[in-house]
Amino acid sequence: MGKQHKKEPIRSIITRYIMMLIGATLAAIALELFLIPNTIIDGGIIGVSLLTNNLTGLNFGILIFIFNIPFLVAGYKYIGKSFVLASLFSIVALALIEPTLHDLLPATDEPLLATVFGGLILGIGVGIVIRNGGALDGTEILGILLSRKLPFSVGEFVMFINIFIFAWAGFVLGWEQAMLSIITYFIAAKAIDFVGQGLTGDTKAALIVTDEYEEVGEAIQHRLGRMITNLYGKGGFAENDKEVIFVVLTRLEIAKLKSIVHETDPKAFITIVDAQEAHGGKFKNAIH
Repeated sequence: MGKQHKKEPIRSIITRYIMMLIGATLAAIALELFLIPNTIIDGGIIGVSLLTNNLTGLNFGILIFIFNIPFLVAGYKYIGKSFVLASLFSIVALALIEPTLHDLLPATDEPLLATVFGGLILGIGVGIVIRNGGALDGTEILGILLSRKLPFSVGEFVMFINIFIFAWAGFVLGWEQAMLSIITYFIAAKAIDFVGQGLTGDTKAALIVTDEYEEVGEAIQHRLGRMITNLYGKGGFAENDKEVIFVVLTRLEIAKLKSIVHETDPKAFITIVDAQEAHGGKFKNAIH
């Protein structure tokens, strides 16, 4: 018999869905109190839904639900049942919550303020949904599916799609509104990245090649307070066996790491790369 995998605890599932509900609510607030009253859109399916709503008067909630369904169905095979269910929940929540905010007064009628704060709140809401396993926009799902067939990345597909959306917005809403919408999109994208990476957004990973690996590793653990992992490698030229030290740290600890390593072994080779996230073990995003 194959190894049985543990199911996600019910409490964890409930927590995730509550967080996705909060994310969808924030997205609805951004749309109704900031963007829609100032005729500003976002990219992706949300942008298409807003443009269609502007042209036809059809309910935004119904539009975003209908436009996302084909992508969710197509993505079921490649991304999985749990993702589709979480995304469907989030999209339905947004579709139901958004109309209830129609009667509220806009937070601002200043276009620049609406652009900045609308994009920020929208990005935080979408980021919370993504961080908890769902999605509010099928554009990236389409990008994932097409990138399997064509020589373009997901990011490139999303960018191409949004170029057409904002060009369309220029003709429909006017070019000033289109430019404000592009700013909204970039602010939202940065907010999504921040929420998705969490407080570990400045996490780095260092690979250290040194002949004094025992001394260097001990110094890192005692003076920097970081646990290390020894990886086995082999020199490409001399073909001698080496141990490579791997350590995860924060951006603000890089200078101290370099100092520790070079004091112990001036000939050591250090490579530092970005790490998207760090979880588990004894890693904490703190400065020692």
